[in-house]
Parts: sequence; C-alpha cells; structure tokens
Amino acid sequence: MSDNLILGIDLGTTNSLAAVMTSGGPEIIRDDRGASLVPSVIAFSEGKVTVGQEARDHAVENPTATVYSVKRLMGKSVEDLTNEMDVLPYDIVPGRHDTVCVNVQGRRMTPQELSAIILRDIKTRAEVVCGSGKEISRAVITVPAYFDDSQRQATRDAGRIAGLEVCRIINEPTAAALAYGLDRNEDACIAVYDLGGGTFDVSILRVSGGVFEVLSTQGDTQLGGDDLDRELINLLTDEIRSEFGEELTFPPATRQALRTFAEATKIRLSTELDATVEVALGGGRVFRRTITRDEFESLATRWVDHTIEHCARALRDAGLGPQDIDQVVMVGGSTRVPLVCSKTKEFFGREPYTAVNPDEIVALGAAVQAGILAGIKRDTLLLDVTPLSLGIETLGGAVGKLIMRNSTVPCQASETFSTYVDGQTSVDIHVLQGERELAKDCRSLGKFQLTGIPPMPAGAPRVQVTFLLDANGILGVSARELRSGKAASVQITPAHGLTRDEVDSMVNESYAHAMEDLNAHRLIDLRNESERILKAIEKSLETAGDVLTPGQRQALDAAVGDLKAKREGEDCDAVYEAMGVANDAAMPLTEAQMDSVLSKTIKGRKMDDV
Repeated sequence: MSDNLILGIDLGTTNSLAAVMTSGGPEIIRDDRGASLVPSVIAFSEGKVTVGQEARDHAVENPTATVYSVKRLMGKSVEDLTNEMDVLPYDIVPGRHDTVCVNVQGRRMTPQELSAIILRDIKTRAEVVCGSGKEISRAVITVPAYFDDSQRQATRDAGRIAGLEVCRIINEPTAAALAYGLDRNEDACIAVYDLGGGTFDVSILRVSGGVFEVLSTQGDTQLGGDDLDRELINLLTDEIRSEFGEELTFPPATRQALRTFAEATKIRLSTELDATVEVALGGGRVFRRTITRDEFESLATRWVDHTIEHCARALRDAGLGPQDIDQVVMVGGSTRVPLVCSKTKEFFGREPYTAVNPDEIVALGAAVQAGILAGIKRDTLLLDVTPLSLGIETLGGAVGKLIMRNSTVPCQASETFSTYVDGQTSVDIHVLQGERELAKDCRSLGKFQLTGIPPMPAGAPRVQVTFLLDANGILGVSARELRSGKAASVQITPAHGLTRDEVDSMVNESYAHAMEDLNAHRLIDLRNESERILKAIEKSLETAGDVLTPGQRQALDAAVGDLKAKREGEDCDAVYEAMGVANDAAMPLTEAQMDSVLSKTIKGRKMDDV
C-alpha cells in the first residue's frame, strides 16, 4: 500500500463506503463478498459493538441499543430534533453545549463518537483490502453541500476520534461531479441531484478542461429517504390505531420493526406496483396492508416537490435555466424511487444520467479528491462554494454579512466596524451563519471578545473583522483594532460543537466505553503516557531531587513503583489512576523547577522591568 494513500469516504445516513485512487482511476473498497456498502447502523450488546449489516439484521431484537441515521444528528441540538424523537426507538438526550446525545445503555454518546465507530470500521475494512499491514491514517470525507459550519466541524471531529487526519471535507454533489466528469474533456454545465437517506443537495457546476467550478448549491439537511419512510410509518401507525384502538402504543421494538418494514416497502415499490406489509402486534393481533405505488407516491410528492424547489433556486443563483444544463447526474439511493426520476426529468427537460451506481459515485469522487491531494492526479482543479452566508451581529441584533453564500472557497473577507459607547474598551464578536437579516433568525457559530481597546469616543475605534473560510468550509475569525493594534482571533467552535480538548478526550474515552475490542489500544496509549511520566520524574530527580523532604521522596518512590507495576497489567483504569498519583507526588519537584527558572529569569533585573 502506498505511504501517501488517502482514503475517500462517503459517510452516509443509510450506508457508508470508501474508495481509493489508483493509477488506473478510483476504485471502491469491497469486502470478500464483493459488497461495497456498510449500513450506517451500530449495535451495542453485552460489551460488544457491531457495525453494518449484522447490526441492521438484529435491530428489532435490540431496538434501544441499535443506533442508525446518526448523520441527521450531527451538529444538532435537542430542539432541532423535536420532530424526530417520537419515531426513533433509541433515546435522545441533551449533552454538553446543547448538543444532541444518544443514551446507549446508560452512557451518553455524541453523534461524533457514534460516527467515529462507523468510520473506524470502514478504515479497518480498507486496511484489510489494501493489505501490507500498514495503517491508513488520512481521509477525505464527504458531507452534504448544505451542512453548516457546526455539522462540518462535527464530521471532522468524528474523523479525528476515529484516528483519521481529515485532509479535506468535500461536498457530496461536488464529489459526484468529480467522479462523473473524470474522463470527460468537453465543456459542460452539470446539475448534481443528490437525494440520500437523510439529506438532499443540488449543485450546479461548470466543467471545463479539468476544472470543476461550483456555481451554486442548495439543499436541506433534514430531507431524504428517511422522510419517505416516515410517511409510510405514519400511514401504518394511524391505520393500526384505527383498527386496534387509539390507545395503542408502540414500544421500541415495534418502532424499529415499522421502520424496517417501511424501508423495505419503499424499495419494493421502486420496482413493483404494490407491496404487502404484515405487522405482528402481540396477543394474536396481526395487521396486514397492501400499499400501492400510487399511494406511496401521493405521500412522497410533497417531499420530492421540495427538492425540485431547491433545484429551481440553485439554477436561479447560478443565473441559468433548465435548458442550460447539459447533464443531470443522479446521486443517492433514494433517486431509485421512480417518482424522483420522473419529477427530475420533467423539471430539467432531459433524461437523468444514471450510468454510474448512485450509491457509489460520491465515494469515487472522494477518492479522486484524495488522489489530487496525494499528488496521484494532478490535472484536476476543484473550485467549491460555501452554502450559507457568514457574518457578525451588529447593533440592534442585525447581521453584517462578510462572506455571501455561493462564494468560492477558500476565501477571505474583511469589514471594519466601530463602537457605540464612549470609553468602550472591549467588543463582543458574535459570529453567525444564515441568510436572514436578524441575528435571532440565523445559527450562532460562536462568540469571542476583543479586549484592551484604549478608551475613545464612540465611533472612534476602527475594529477590522476578518473571516477566513478554508477549503473544508471551516471558519476562522479574527478582529483587530486598527488604531491600537489590539487583536484577537478564534477558530470557530460552534455552539453545538466540541472543543479540541473535548475531542481529544473522546479519542481515549471512545476506546474505553464504545468498543471493548479497542481496550488494548487504550492500554497502549496509557503505557506510552506512563513511560513519558516516569522519564520526566527520573530527569527531575536528577536535577532537583534534593528539594524533597524524606516523606515526599518516600511518597514519590512508592507512586513510581506502583505505576511501574500497574503499567505491566491489563487494567486501564488502574494505570490511569496510578499516573495521577505519580503526577501528584511529583508536584513538589515541578514547583521547585518552576521556581528555579523564575529566579534565573528575574535575576539582576529591576522590579520595574519585571
């Protein structure tokens, strides 16, 4: 396996998969049965974690500890998911920073941790297929074009927790266009219609001489095949209650079964004109119902029409009409629904392009981008755009936009603001994302403060705010008072996101709590860290050991001996605790060294200089 290999990953709502770029082009990673898709389903039972088809197959037997559609939870708050919670068999609970968490057997797990389990499984499968025993440590991960900053941050954090350096986050429709246009040299305008399990995007691109330029993008991160399934679930539950009593409730196992039946029915109705559903309710009660394709399409029409509305907006933003589109590329498993194809054909006035497997085209495009970053493919340039405008809150709760939606990334924008109170020495910077004009109607990405501004009359300070949006769509913000030179900057961590320290902590915690078979990995990490501590203590004893009292030296020797003994065992918690005791016992050494450094620093200097 090449040392510069970068994995291309399509982290999907329903299924996930990976591909790699080779000298012959992008290739999908397949298991020994030739399957490429890994169901994005995680099951927890008796200390064991399973991912993929096995987890999906036993979902009804283990409903509350089988988690699916994690992608729709990314970067969301509990309030964002009010309409989702009634149909999910697993337990949604609030976490830190207003994040969504899933209660898994008494433990709160973030969507980032859950997604990391899927990513880690895909990474392991790819390592087996690629061979040579080397670890894959880098990846390009795709996201819906309409993922906002918090959702992109969450995806990047999931990759880091899984042990992957996320070299690039790329929009799914853009990835599909890369795969579609790989061997095409003619100039063309392409519409990529991407309807997956949980999200919808449409992007308009111009392809010319190996340059892929995104002209506009539109979409909805809460619209996909799951919503079509939910229409069927609502139909079934309403009719079941009508037949067997309005007071009838649906326990988690029944909700999980209804979801399975609904998804299977949707798939069958893509190729057949009707499908029969049979639900056992217990107590000898059985509900049977034959659903026709016409009935299903009447339920699905409002959702599909909504996607066409986004297509019209995307064309309008690009300054084009349907007649200007040379090809419509269909992406995502939900595009197999006949109604979707017919509505898309009707709107664009041409037969959609379906020659490439809609489930695999995004992963292939991610591999192309990975190949570009790895230097394997040098004749392709990608110019992507940001889906939403970015700005700051101004006086009165308005929004001052610095970067407008559909701006090509990476990009930078600056604007100068001032104070509105005499003598004001600090300015609060509230960063927002969205298209509305009032701050309350946009998503808050974060806040920071510029301090130390010299007191001046209102309007005199000149505060220049600069936004820098990188190629991943991740935002950095800085502020500088031009008269005094005072400056502050921040890598935006969204209100629904996690700090870097919290993600680093999850890297270790996920091994201990999420997957028992990764306990060995955590033990290695702890042994390495304990070795570092022991060497630091040994070095400190050589230089400052005489500062310890006999009692302190005795306590430190005991702690070191205990840590050495514990690190040879298999108990992670015992090693961790022994590390803490050793660090505490070494504190007098640390303080003595700090005092020594401080004394050398101020020696010979006047108090006014210090």
